[in-house]
Amino acid sequence: MADRTTRSRRSCLAVPGSSQKMIDKARGLPADEVFLDLEDACAPLAKPDARRRVVEALNEGGWGTRTRVVRVNDWTTEWTYRDVVEVVEGAGANLDCLLLPKAQSAEQVAALDLLLTQVERAAGHEVGRIGIEAQIENALGLVNVNAIATASPRVEALVFGPADFMASINMKTLVVGEQPPGYDVGDAYHHILMQILMAARAHGKQAIDGPYLQIRDVDGFRRVAGRSAALGFDGKWVLHPGQIEASNEVYSPRQEDYDHAENILDAYEHHTSAAGGARGAAMLGDEMIDEASRKMALVISGKGRAAGMRRTDVWTPEG
Repeated sequence: MADRTTRSRRSCLAVPGSSQKMIDKARGLPADEVFLDLEDACAPLAKPDARRRVVEALNEGGWGTRTRVVRVNDWTTEWTYRDVVEVVEGAGANLDCLLLPKAQSAEQVAALDLLLTQVERAAGHEVGRIGIEAQIENALGLVNVNAIATASPRVEALVFGPADFMASINMKTLVVGEQPPGYDVGDAYHHILMQILMAARAHGKQAIDGPYLQIRDVDGFRRVAGRSAALGFDGKWVLHPGQIEASNEVYSPRQEDYDHAENILDAYEHHTSAAGGARGAAMLGDEMIDEASRKMALVISGKGRAAGMRRTDVWTPEG
């Protein structure tokens, strides 16, 4: 299998595979990832034509450095295998990941891996290059999230699907993204998000928050996104172009934090070297830094580099 690099997924734009207009518009939007949807965004009668549109869109290009993803239908439907076969046979060379919705068990992820491998071999594509994003959308999926994360080396990200999840646990609300009525202290989704995040981090995967359906309320989007970003999530689904800029900003480090992280890495590398005195702990201004500081800085610098950030402050041994 090909080595995987960490992709930037600060903003993951949902695009109906049945809408040529929306597909064309998505090419010019600054989302980190675009996923062309064959599942909930496509009516059953529109799915065959949507597959054709998706293949054409991927092969036509124009996606730049965006991560190109297709959401197939889940394994409980009659459409999944045709989604995988037609999309991967037709455009596998121009596809980065498949998104598996309603992932409930490791066996479902393994089945997708096996089918992908067969189609890749038959079509002459590099075996294993196409990744999998697994969407956790119900109670069973959350219970099995660690097994799902490790079910295939193709798994790159775990994604929270809030609407179906809320229905699966009988949550008493119709508003996706906000707290349910009556839950006036804390965050009703905290346990769910942390379970997904812990499974992702334990196994070297990314964690992506689900959508905020009040698409014109950008302030609300920013507030809700800030919660999962604070926990450590890598990005969030966006349903409208107006949410993209906010998502990219929320899931990127602040400039001063990015600069500080890079300075910690530079200073620590110098001070632990022979030229810097081979010290395990040192001072960076008024702050003591050590190996734990370096690990924390790597997280922030990694997010900043993936987002294409540039340093505005550079540390030197001379100060």
